[in-house]
Amino acid sequence: MRLDEFLTRVRDLGEYHSDDEAEQVSRAVLWVLASRVEPEEAAALAADLPEPLDDVLRPERGRPESFGRDEFLRRVAQQTGARPRTAEWDAGAVLATLTESMPRERVDQLLAQLPSDCADLLGGSGRAPR
Repeated sequence: MRLDEFLTRVRDLGEYHSDDEAEQVSRAVLWVLASRVEPEEAAALAADLPEPLDDVLRPERGRPESFGRDEFLRRVAQQTGARPRTAEWDAGAVLATLTESMPRERVDQLLAQLPSDCADLLGGSGRAPR
């Protein structure tokens, strides 16, 4: 998926006003995701992302941190300056777009590394309107 396609999809799902806002939110969510998954998984995910978003998943971070959905959303909110409920919306828009851009096998690998209560964020279901 090209950068403009990715950002348009995030913008549409998240109902953002611009591609710049969609990119800012995407970077924040991907940064938190990179801290939660194994470095090899982050590198594989980066391969499915367009430049420059792939760089967010490439930094050397060492061992992944173990945290659940609430902490994931708290970190997204901290990165974006949003409230936790908005962070849930943001994470859903970005992660649903990410899963649309990669093969099903990679989605399954990602799901295996995340808490089970994060699955709805990757599928885009269960999000309430803003």
